[in-house]
Amino acid sequence: MKEGKISAQKLSYKEVMDAEGRDIGELHNLIVDATTGMLTELVIKPASELDTSGFKMVNDDILIPIEAVKSIKDVIILDSGKLRGRA
Repeated sequence: MKEGKISAQKLSYKEVMDAEGRDIGELHNLIVDATTGMLTELVIKPASELDTSGFKMVNDDILIPIEAVKSIKDVIILDSGKLRGRA
């Protein structure tokens, strides 16, 4: 993801999609490393039709590593190759 600044409040409830346009879900929360203050993961409420197998899950939410974020504009776009296999 390119360096830049955006307030966490503006990210609330943003739609999350992969680079192919598939609906992943909605941003529910952020996880920050308490030691470094760096954002580490996005907590996503998955879309109802999404197959969540292969995703790292906590309760009913998906955890997406910040490295998977390609861009943040009107929606959050994720790099599909960095999404699965992190369970």
